[in-house]
Amino acid sequence: MEFSGLLGVVGAEPVFETGLLLAGDVEPRDVRRQLSRWTKAGRLFQLRRGVYALAPPFQKVKPHPFVIANRMVRGSYVSCQSALAHYGLIPEYVPVIVSVTTARPGRWETPLGRFEFRHIKTELLRGYRLIDLGSEQKAFVATPEKALLDLIYLHPGADSLNYLCELRLQNLERLNLDELQRLVDLTGIPKLKRAAKSVAELARREMEEYETL
Repeated sequence: MEFSGLLGVVGAEPVFETGLLLAGDVEPRDVRRQLSRWTKAGRLFQLRRGVYALAPPFQKVKPHPFVIANRMVRGSYVSCQSALAHYGLIPEYVPVIVSVTTARPGRWETPLGRFEFRHIKTELLRGYRLIDLGSEQKAFVATPEKALLDLIYLHPGADSLNYLCELRLQNLERLNLDELQRLVDLTGIPKLKRAAKSVAELARREMEEYETL
């Protein structure tokens, strides 16, 4: 396959997998050999085994980090600090894209960013949605409520009021506290029940501060 042929197959896909190129009468070893050559030549970025993105100037669209994360581990969704920052619930820039998955945890350093995948139980794999990221790109991202609960679930001591204060949570009016409680009740996890009370207390404090301005 010529590189022009690859561009024709990949089209405007921001991220693609080796399997996309193996349809029809092709020799898998030859395809993988070509991908390796193009990666070494700087025409492609290898994000992990079997997952690639076109390098500039061949990209028709710059891949959004959330799309990359979804493609790197199928069945995952972006959550925790990454989703909270996206929704404006924490002020800090998050240098690592954090996702959750029922598969094994992992971490990858790529030319397009750093990606971390945290493991959760299958019964907790809920509370996410497909969101529009612009440039005809979409990705599965936790709701604001689930992103906060995932973060609390995965970090020791994260249900304390002190920890939540250290997160510098903001714009808590964007949280649906009823939905937060609904998700907590579905889990039955005491740690998350305690956290829900702490979050409600922080939201109350933020509202009181706003009303005094």
